[in-house]
Amino acid sequence: MSGSEHHDHDHDHDGHSDVPSDVALRAKALFSLLADKGLVDPDGVDRIVEAYEHRVGPHLGAKVVARAWVEDAYRESLLVDGTAAVQALGVGGWRDGSRLVVVENSAEVHNVVVCTLCSCYPLALLGVPPVWYKSAPYRSRVVMDPRGVLAEFGTHVGPEVEVRVWDSNSEVRYLVLPERPLGTEHLGEQELAALVGRNAMIGVERVAAPVGDVTD
Repeated sequence: MSGSEHHDHDHDHDGHSDVPSDVALRAKALFSLLADKGLVDPDGVDRIVEAYEHRVGPHLGAKVVARAWVEDAYRESLLVDGTAAVQALGVGGWRDGSRLVVVENSAEVHNVVVCTLCSCYPLALLGVPPVWYKSAPYRSRVVMDPRGVLAEFGTHVGPEVEVRVWDSNSEVRYLVLPERPLGTEHLGEQELAALVGRNAMIGVERVAAPVGDVTD
């Protein structure tokens, strides 16, 4: 997995071109054909899309992280029983019997998540896993050389910091609780949630303070 490949890791959520991709055009054409033949229900597809856009996705994980940053009691409950804590906040709802374990980043420890066998992942909190998360190079290299992989994402971890790699499976999903960025003490919970991206909750990136946001 080369450095040039990693430059593209975030392109799937940083913005979209006004011109549909070839894949998007083909998917639209295929959907229209199937709908015309009565093989798919457009209303049903719309309900699924709506669910993924509003009921699952990284905005829910960000909500969990922000609450943990501003409320110590919630943070403690999240680290003790992640499944119960996110459900108490109104998100979660795993149906496969898996449980959520939340691991916290600090000045001493940096956590990163992988699924070495396939792509087990807290979909309800983070949405559809990114392509790189499912790729064989990431799944193998982050175990053997986590610092090197993190560096390719722009996350440089000093030798004094312990790096822990957590291997998700069918029974356990992991979520990283990132460190709260310095200089955000004045921000409210919703503003903090807006700072938290999916990659930070996987552990390959840190949460950055708002650009140009300077406090006394």
